[in-house]
Amino acid sequence: MKLSIQHVTHYDYSAPLQYALQSLCLTPQGSAHQTVHEWSLSAPAPLFAQRDGYGNLAHTWSLVRRSYGSAVRASGTVETHASPWLVDNSVPPQLYLRDTPLTAADDRLHALGRTHFAEGVDESSAMALALAVLKRVRYKTGATTVQTTALQAWELGGGVCQDHAHVFIAACRANGVPARYVSGYFYAPDEADLASHAWADVCIDAGEFRWLSIDITHGCLMDERHVRLAVGLDYAACSPIRGVREGGGDESMRVRIDICEARPSSTLISVLEP
Repeated sequence: MKLSIQHVTHYDYSAPLQYALQSLCLTPQGSAHQTVHEWSLSAPAPLFAQRDGYGNLAHTWSLVRRSYGSAVRASGTVETHASPWLVDNSVPPQLYLRDTPLTAADDRLHALGRTHFAEGVDESSAMALALAVLKRVRYKTGATTVQTTALQAWELGGGVCQDHAHVFIAACRANGVPARYVSGYFYAPDEADLASHAWADVCIDAGEFRWLSIDITHGCLMDERHVRLAVGLDYAACSPIRGVREGGGDESMRVRIDICEARPSSTLISVLEP
């Protein structure tokens, strides 16, 4: 499936912004799952590309001037191939055994993972764990924030995609199974709130660097509806946009993501500067 994606984030400030620095994980990369036919990224200042510690293509920009608003835009065409299996040797899988504040586990999450991985780690056991997480942590908007931890979401019994991913990852890592957070897009015309989405990769074979990508929120393997942007230890490590600012007073943010099926196009990846 070829998908056309338009993603715009607008910022407005009640007072002059003096300084801003942002890191953007908004550039999809080619893999067994997807081919990037064209992609552009723009920000209020020149963009500087770099590979981060997880192998993502990230861009940073900084602004040193008075401003009452700014916008970051990403757009392009990505063809998805509905392959949930990925071979990725960019970093050792053991990196994804590391706990973070968002993915810390307790005895309950350790027991949850142990129950499903008792006979080994494979597609069947990983999917069973994902469905168990979804059964406990029902999809519920407004119940959590991006600072909510896996344990807090488990206690609440509700949350959204990043909470599902964090709980699943915590249960995996507590049992010595590498797992990582995935940020991206999800094409579902009747579910606009899920255009910006998150799921998880679980390492099925560390020796062969084989990962299986699971969408816990939808209870399915990653398919042609998913576009991958970045991976990391948790949401904080690979959120699409993160940064700091000085001045600006109160900030308001407007995000619009439009995804639709597209016609084939020639391959082009570009970074636009103001």
